[in-house]
Amino acid sequence: MNKVYKTILSVAAAAIVGGATLVPANVLAWGDSAGGRQVYTIEQINEGALGDKITFNSITNGKIGDERNFVGAKISGTTSVKDNEISVEDGRAYTIRLYVHNNSPFGVDKTAEDVTVSFALPTTVGKTHTVVGYINSSNATPERYWDEVKLVSDDDFYIEFVDGSARYTNTKLGTVPLSNEVITSGAKIGYSGLNGKIPGCFAYDGEVTIEVIVHKASSSKLSKTVRIKGTKEWKESVDAKIGDEVEYQIEYKNLTSETVNNVMIRDILPKNMEYVKDSTYLYNANHQSGVQVVENTLTTTGINIGSYATKGNAYIRFTAKVVNNTLACGDNQLVNWANVTVNSEVTGKDDASVMVNRVCETPEPEPEPEPDLPPTGATDIVAGALGAGSIVTMLGYAIASRKK
Repeated sequence: MNKVYKTILSVAAAAIVGGATLVPANVLAWGDSAGGRQVYTIEQINEGALGDKITFNSITNGKIGDERNFVGAKISGTTSVKDNEISVEDGRAYTIRLYVHNNSPFGVDKTAEDVTVSFALPTTVGKTHTVVGYINSSNATPERYWDEVKLVSDDDFYIEFVDGSARYTNTKLGTVPLSNEVITSGAKIGYSGLNGKIPGCFAYDGEVTIEVIVHKASSSKLSKTVRIKGTKEWKESVDAKIGDEVEYQIEYKNLTSETVNNVMIRDILPKNMEYVKDSTYLYNANHQSGVQVVENTLTTTGINIGSYATKGNAYIRFTAKVVNNTLACGDNQLVNWANVTVNSEVTGKDDASVMVNRVCETPEPEPEPEPDLPPTGATDIVAGALGAGSIVTMLGYAIASRKK
């Protein structure tokens, strides 16, 4: 399971937990805040048709073809970018590309200011999802530009943003990381630094990329992480010792377009992990600081965490202790599964692992008994000597008899 961007959402408290992504109502393929910007060819730009104006992505025969199609997608690791629509597969990673070009031919004399980029990513389940990319600049005309690419499949799916995957590439900086703000409020880019300044002309263009992963969808998103108790970073796997306590976190999100009721979360602890009584807490829009779950049934029959509107989410945290019931000598992987059930149907599941190395003492080997061997002392040597002397004496006697 790949690591993804995770945060506890701060949304207004309501009877039903929900959320929303704000996208301009008039988004349809490419667009801008001027309601339809003028377009140019390279030849017209060179002949002065743009004048002193700063504008972005308005050339119809540029490096990527028609620059109005500045958002595209490709299978990660490949080069073929689809501008308008791409067919996607379950479990595959895709790169979303956003091209940025200040069309002015006057270089640093017509530098765009406060340039930011952002993406609006869909958060629900469906057979088609539209990713919208935005460019903003305070002194450009228009000041805001957008374009989209559609991800399509025969099956319902949802997409996850890969945490820390945002990058900006140009000829000056090479490739540099951008913050995760690129999928929320927006991230600054620039030619010589991430300062929001981009001069005009092709020499100063660049592209922003993010990675997403396609998941064949159930109607819920469930993510599971773990950390050693007392630490801060949530991980897919941690190393622990016998006696350590670990904290698990389960994130649930409603990916349907409707409100769901009676959402049940159940956690399945492996052998050698023991639930710590009264350690379960629920975090959602109604309980942003967390509320203790009185029932200790999370790891048995599960707990009911309530009703959630589309995009509504919740976090469940609890503590477990590493014990030695059946640990083998050496490395042990203790895999912990969580699942979510809506209307008696399991709609999502995920796991996290605790790695435990059990060192077993090797007993000292028993000394082997000495074998029973015949004695080989001085007596044998004497006996041997006497025997040899007897042979010599008898031989001398035989020779003397013949002489007589």
